[in-house]
Amino acid sequence: MPLVAHNALPTFDRLRQGGLVVHSPERAAQQEIRELHVGLLNMMPDAALEATERQFYRLVGTSNPIAQFYMHPFTLPTLSRGEAAQAHIAHYYESFDSIREAGLDALIITGANVSHANLADEPFWDPLIEVIDWAWDNVTSTLCSCLATHAVMQFRHGQTRVKQPRKIWGVFEHRVADKRHPLVTDVNTRFDVPHSRWNDVSPAQFDAAGVKVLVESAEAGVHLAVSPDGLRTVFFQGHPEYDTISLLKEYKRDLKMVAHEPKRVFHPYPARYFNLQAQAFLAEFNSRVIAGENLDFPESLVLPLIDNTWHDSAEAVVGNWIGCVYQVTHRERGLPFMPGIDPNNPLGWV
Repeated sequence: MPLVAHNALPTFDRLRQGGLVVHSPERAAQQEIRELHVGLLNMMPDAALEATERQFYRLVGTSNPIAQFYMHPFTLPTLSRGEAAQAHIAHYYESFDSIREAGLDALIITGANVSHANLADEPFWDPLIEVIDWAWDNVTSTLCSCLATHAVMQFRHGQTRVKQPRKIWGVFEHRVADKRHPLVTDVNTRFDVPHSRWNDVSPAQFDAAGVKVLVESAEAGVHLAVSPDGLRTVFFQGHPEYDTISLLKEYKRDLKMVAHEPKRVFHPYPARYFNLQAQAFLAEFNSRVIAGENLDFPESLVLPLIDNTWHDSAEAVVGNWIGCVYQVTHRERGLPFMPGIDPNNPLGWV
């Protein structure tokens, strides 16, 4: 079932324009279908704040026909924000205090920009840990994206991420490592996932923590893993929520960062993302810019040549996640699991 536009967040209009069905609260009240309340702790920087809303709202809204979804965005006050983002958050986002009081069925925690080698030195660390701790005791399942995965692995399991010699960047082929888990039911045994990160938590680190790896890549490492109980925490190291254009925007941004370097060289492409024709357009652009020409980035030429090879699998995994949450959640305050469900093994999978 669709998302419910229970506030005036502009993301709902953008999603409608993209063809996603979004119900008004009045329409939702006419449906005899259970509602699920999903929190989104959006820690992304200003430039990606609203895009991240759309990406995760779209994944949830198209994932599963069994419920109507009420999304509850919030962020952390210690994150530095510009005036426009502050106004957006003040107008449309909820406070963690109000979310904690009302309760959630599920929670998604995004990544964030960092400036310290040790995540515990980041200004957002303490309030993030407060949310993670609360969710562990009060939310049926928390889905952690990229940096949030690294934070939970460090805080709860003592496994610190490791800086890699090269950025793990591109669209990588993955394989399902354990086909028994409900999160990968009816998902292709081999599928693509985008990654964009310098740091990694290795399969050995997940194993040492007792965290079960479900999907991994020979090149990019672990993508999907679950806490020992099978559901309470779901870990993503990749970015299945990415739009088709996301890595192109990142490549364009990185080019701007090196534009004024005196010995600028060709910037590496994200793996398995640009086809040969797109690479030819970008190579010509780079050559002419290095030669001193002032050119617009050829986005309109390159974007139609990029294939999205990951969204269907992302939708399937998130749909399975929502299905698992629906199966075990119980929305009375203080009772996140249905009576008779073992919180240490809610899916009967372990």
